[in-house]
Amino acid sequence: MDYQEAGVDILAGRAFVERIRQGVESTYRTGVLGNLGGFGGCFELPQGYQQPVLVSGTDGVGTKLKIAQAVNRHDTIGIDLVGMCVNDVLTCGAEPLFFLDYLATGKLEPEQLAEVVSGIVTGCRLSNCALLGGETAEMPGFYASGEYDLAGFCVGIVEKSKLLNGSQVRVGDKAIALASQGVHSNGFSLVRKIVETRGLDWNHRPDLLRGLTLAESLLTPTQIYVQPILKLLNSGSDIHSMAHITGGGLPENLPRCLNRGQSLRIYPDSWEVPPIFQWLAQTGSVNNEAMFATFNMGIGFVIILPEVEVNSALKLLNTEGVFSFLLGEVIDGNQEVVEIPTLLFV
Repeated sequence: MDYQEAGVDILAGRAFVERIRQGVESTYRTGVLGNLGGFGGCFELPQGYQQPVLVSGTDGVGTKLKIAQAVNRHDTIGIDLVGMCVNDVLTCGAEPLFFLDYLATGKLEPEQLAEVVSGIVTGCRLSNCALLGGETAEMPGFYASGEYDLAGFCVGIVEKSKLLNGSQVRVGDKAIALASQGVHSNGFSLVRKIVETRGLDWNHRPDLLRGLTLAESLLTPTQIYVQPILKLLNSGSDIHSMAHITGGGLPENLPRCLNRGQSLRIYPDSWEVPPIFQWLAQTGSVNNEAMFATFNMGIGFVIILPEVEVNSALKLLNTEGVFSFLLGEVIDGNQEVVEIPTLLFV
């Protein structure tokens, strides 16, 4: 017997690396040393930092992968993978430098996985982050035919004096919300349960979604906020803290960027929750508290800064094409979000 008879095709793996080479190398930026195919990726730190701090992050896409695999659409899921990692690193004020991916599958399907990698390439280019390396693991018997899983790893850099960790936040600071592009990459176990329980499929077209199928709406990739936020930082904006709104929604993620003795009060009627969340709440009979504790509810990223900075920040962010609005303010409290809106979905 040989490895191929056991279900692992080494030659197919080599061919796959060559197939994705051009896309991967299109992400290379200043600092990348060497070429694709080595045992490790090498990156030279940028010049000009007095006390450079490296910021790392890792994440996956969760069960959103199940929807991509069910409808055989894999071109956006890689963008999600990059977005989940680079947005996390960005909250520290760090510029993402390079990214690595881990892709595991039962059997290497070149067309399918090339789509996945093309999404990773797109995400890296959107965040000016080099795809420095990765691993494609063929694991027969561990994943069923057509199934795969993803994990991503990102490293960024920031000057130590500019590192954001919440300590700069003051009572009276304002919170600006940057809109999400939909559900992003959290809450999909509940999404799938709702669809399954109601006997629907991913090609269902709810009236609320204005012609889109569930799959089309739900596979909209995670918004990558790197470029507009870096422009804001480089403009001299005095950002005190930032939060990436992922699992746990606003109640779990906003307190992570505050000091002890502080809370964030949300202004009523700050934004209109997108239709996909309205549909999920109504169809699944999900109450208000559970919706906000599970989904981003239309807000993908939040920055906290002094009131005097609000207008200029909103102008820059909206000019960059990311719909942004005033969300609330920092008040005395116990690291919680207060006055969560009550939305009459159900």
